[in-house]
Amino acid sequence: MKKYFLIITIVFCSFKFYAQTAQDSLNIKRVALAYIESQHTPNPKLMESALHPRLVKRSVFRNKTAQKDFVSEYFAENMIILAETYNVKGDKFPKNPRKDVKLLDVSARTASVKLIADAWIDYMHIVKENGEWKIINVLWQYNDVKQHE
Repeated sequence: MKKYFLIITIVFCSFKFYAQTAQDSLNIKRVALAYIESQHTPNPKLMESALHPRLVKRSVFRNKTAQKDFVSEYFAENMIILAETYNVKGDKFPKNPRKDVKLLDVSARTASVKLIADAWIDYMHIVKENGEWKIINVLWQYNDVKQHE
């Protein structure tokens, strides 16, 4: 019996040492919000602060002529330029844009997040590297999948 108690205690304590903190959860949400808010009010520096330099953002589109699906890819550089240029006129988002962040899973160095914004859904993988949380992967789609055609 003591043997089982010892094993359970060790397992429980090891989870405690490697689990995320409340501050990690706040930082993960902050990074996801920086990603979308940098597009609301053009802010390439804010976008850059949220992204890992090796970020890849993907979605599946349909080529109407070929009648084939293909994977579109963007990288950190594209996203930083997007943040600078996409909403310059202030007409791409509603006055009070939607930005719901849901933490799907958080571990000591990795997190999965779902961002629901006005026209699309982003699933993000966020990593903790050198003490900072950064978005490294994004898989997204429009809410209206017809926009992928």
